[in-house]
Amino acid sequence: MYAIVETETTGLKGEDNKITEICILIHDGERVIKKFTSLVNPEMSIKYRTSRRNGINNDKLHTAPKFYEIAKEVVELTNDCIFVSHHVNFNFNGIKNELASLGGVFKRKKISTLRISRKVIPGQQSYSLGAMCNFLGVNIGQGQNATDKAEATVGLLEKLWEKDKDGVFNFMLGPKPGQSAVPPLWPKLMVAALPNSTGVYYFKDAKGKIIYVGKAKDIKQRVLSHVYNNGHKERRLCFETTHIDYTHTGSELVALLLESDEIKKHLPKFNRAQKRIGYRYGVGADIDKNGITNLFYDRLGKIKSPLACFYNQGECRAFLEELCETYDLCPRFCNLQQITGACFHFHIKKCLGICREIESVESYNKRVGKALTPIEDDKNTFIIKAEGRNKNEKAVIVVENGIYKGFGYMSKRKRIKTFMDYDKLITPLADNNDIQKILRRYLRRSDGEDIFIDYVQDLPSLHACPKSVDRLTEK
Repeated sequence: MYAIVETETTGLKGEDNKITEICILIHDGERVIKKFTSLVNPEMSIKYRTSRRNGINNDKLHTAPKFYEIAKEVVELTNDCIFVSHHVNFNFNGIKNELASLGGVFKRKKISTLRISRKVIPGQQSYSLGAMCNFLGVNIGQGQNATDKAEATVGLLEKLWEKDKDGVFNFMLGPKPGQSAVPPLWPKLMVAALPNSTGVYYFKDAKGKIIYVGKAKDIKQRVLSHVYNNGHKERRLCFETTHIDYTHTGSELVALLLESDEIKKHLPKFNRAQKRIGYRYGVGADIDKNGITNLFYDRLGKIKSPLACFYNQGECRAFLEELCETYDLCPRFCNLQQITGACFHFHIKKCLGICREIESVESYNKRVGKALTPIEDDKNTFIIKAEGRNKNEKAVIVVENGIYKGFGYMSKRKRIKTFMDYDKLITPLADNNDIQKILRRYLRRSDGEDIFIDYVQDLPSLHACPKSVDRLTEK
C-alpha cells in the first residue's frame, strides 16, 4: 500500500513551519482506494505571499481543525504504507514535526517520485512535478493546492511504474526481509562471483570507465555495503555502476598501496581522497651566517635537497608547526613567523630563546638535529614481506632509500641472493606522500596482519650483509 501525501504550509523555517493543508491518497498499486483532505489551522497568521501562492488565507483557516484534531486519522491512514511524495522530505518532515510537537513519533518507509524520475527518465532539463507531468501527459490541474499536487503525483507514479523496466523503484524501496537489494544494472551473477578476500575493487559505468576504486578485507561484503548505504553519493554510485572488477592482493597493506596508485591513475569521479598527483612543495634546511640551522619551505624546484615533500604550503606549515611544538624549536627559524627579535613562542615559554640569543647555537642545532632524525630514519632501505594471494606465495614491498619502489609476489620457496633481484619481482609504482603515510601508519600499527621487515644495509647483497628482522604480530 502507498500513501501519496502532499501538504501546504505557512512557508516559515524549521519548527515554525506549520501545515495549513494536507491531502492523503491511499493507493493499492492499481488505483486510489481512500482519500483524505483537510485544511489545517496552524494557530498563527500566514503571510500574504504564501496565501497568494496557494489560495489559502487566514479566513479559511480560522474554522479549520487544528492538527491535533486530525493527527490520529493521519497516523492511521499512513500506517503500514509507503510514504510517497515528489518532495518527500519536505512533506514527511512537516508531518513528523507536527506529531513531535504533540509528543508523537512518525516513522514510515518513504520514496520520492522526483528521485525515481531522475533514474527512470534521465536527461530532463527539469524534474519539477509540473515539468514531469507535462512531459508524461499527466493532468496537474491548477497545481496550487495539496489535492491537485497529490493527484498529479499519483498520475506521475503510475507512469513511472510503466516505464521502470530495470527495477529502479524496487531498489529504491530497499530489500524485503530475507532479501538483498541489488542495483538494477548490476548482473546478479557478477555480484555472486565476488570473492570474500582482501583486495581492490573497481566500479565501472556503461562506457567501461572506472568511477570508483576501493579497498577491502572482504571484497564482496564491502561492495554490498555500498548498496545498503542510503547516502546520496552512494545511491548515485550504485545507479551509475554497470560492472565491477577486482584484484585479489592477499595482503591488506598491498591493497592499500594499490588502491592509492589506482585512484591517482584513473581519477575516479566518486573518489575524493588521494586524487592529488605529484609533490609541489618541500621542506629544506640551511645554516645562516650565525651558524643557526634554519628550516624553511618553498617550491621543490628551489630546494636543492628537500628533507620532506608535500602537496601544498599548508602541509609544509603543519609539518614545521608540529616540529616546533614537539621539539621546542623557534618559529622564527622555521619560516613560520616573519619577525625580528623574540618570537611569539618565546613569550609563552615554548621557545628556549635562540631568537633572543639566550640559548646557545650549539644547543639549538642539536635539538633541530634530533627533530630531523626521524626523517632521516625514513630514508632506510627495506623489504616488507606480507601475506600472498595463496598459501604458496608471499607479497614483497620494496622501499629503497626511503622511496617506495613497488610491490610484487614471490614463491615462499624462492631464495633471493641480492637486493637487485627484487626489481625483477615487483611492479614499479610511483612514490608520493599518500603512499608514505600508508607505509608509516601501517608499520606502526599493532593490530595489523603479520609482516616481516628486512632492513638492508648493503645494497649489492642481502645474503652478505647483516640485517635485522622486525615482526609486527596481530593481536
